[in-house]
Amino acid sequence: MNLSAPTQIVFIISLVIAVIGLLAALGVLAFIPLASVWIMLIGYIVLAAGCLMRGT
Repeated sequence: MNLSAPTQIVFIISLVIAVIGLLAALGVLAFIPLASVWIMLIGYIVLAAGCLMRGT
């Protein structure tokens, strides 16, 4: 399995998801029905998928 750096768009998407999770943890975005831990996990999975997939 070869790892590669994620593209800039995948990195930005995962960063935006992580910031949304952080804001949800701080209570700024209280209307989001998911727990902030799950939102942060989704951002990490997006980033890991971007590193594992070639040409993404």
